[in-house]
Amino acid sequence: MTDTDTYDVLVIGGGPAGLSAALNLGRSLMRVLVVDADRPRNAATLNSHGFLTRDGVAPHELRRMARDELAAYPNIEVRTRVRVLELRRSAPTADAGTDAGTGSGTGSGTDSGTDAGFTASVGRKDPTDVVTARNVLLATGLRETLPDVPNLRGFYGISLFSCAACDAWELRGRRLALIGETPDLADRARLISRWTESLTVFTLGADTVTAAEEAELASTGVAVLRHPIAELVGDRGRIEAIRLTDGTVVAVEGGFVRPEWQTDVSFLHGFAPAIDHDGHLVTDRSGRTDIPGLYAAGDAAIPGPQQLIVAAGAGARVASVMVHDAVGIATAH
Repeated sequence: MTDTDTYDVLVIGGGPAGLSAALNLGRSLMRVLVVDADRPRNAATLNSHGFLTRDGVAPHELRRMARDELAAYPNIEVRTRVRVLELRRSAPTADAGTDAGTGSGTGSGTDSGTDAGFTASVGRKDPTDVVTARNVLLATGLRETLPDVPNLRGFYGISLFSCAACDAWELRGRRLALIGETPDLADRARLISRWTESLTVFTLGADTVTAAEEAELASTGVAVLRHPIAELVGDRGRIEAIRLTDGTVVAVEGGFVRPEWQTDVSFLHGFAPAIDHDGHLVTDRSGRTDIPGLYAAGDAAIPGPQQLIVAAGAGARVASVMVHDAVGIATAH
């Protein structure tokens, strides 16, 4: 391993939240390290939408442009295609001038003491470096599990999507499907029906849409089909029909999938921040977790999956809180 480096903030995750936070932290003279595995959840999507001045840009291109901008700041370092393999809390030394979780206390971005709050092992499969940081921002995004539907991956990101706010405009007015087996399926159907008058909900055999919800949806023209899906029919990622196990075939021209999401905190050792029943990190209104010095932003935190521009805004907001905390200025909890 190389010599241990100390940073004011270690940002884990290089999506919109993490990169936005890094930019704002760096501009506040914090020494920042971003570690990113470069495996974003939206990698399957050809274009991203709703990001002002960048509507329609490919997700990987948006990240590339952001990294290029960060390269102009000598106090911001970005390491890609590596991961934090292990993160532990460090015991503060007796001469440390500030609490291990409150930052450097200077606002200058320089090392004002020996109070490194966290120690991280970084590498691909095996650790190749160890770094320490006074604070950590978790911007890891979410681990996504798609419904167990044959050949779903072949259509995902091309004609089937998970974010209505991101992709429904391109599908407006078409015959759409909503595929999932989670309790919020009826609510998602209500939302998606804004963009189409022809929507069919496929519950995959799960009893997640109640009879009352089905009746309400039917009153607005939304059909609910409960048999499992046998096959998605289409060509080159463009879906044309859905065949059920009972032989029913429904013509569709696009649609949405409701994955299950989980924040990956398996690399945290010796401590565990609070996580809600949906698998998202619990924070206060300012992005602080219940672990001193540990913050969260973006999809990994409540409320979970969000548009890129919202995640970027969350990263900027949490960065501001971290700077205020570093100099001892109280902000809302």
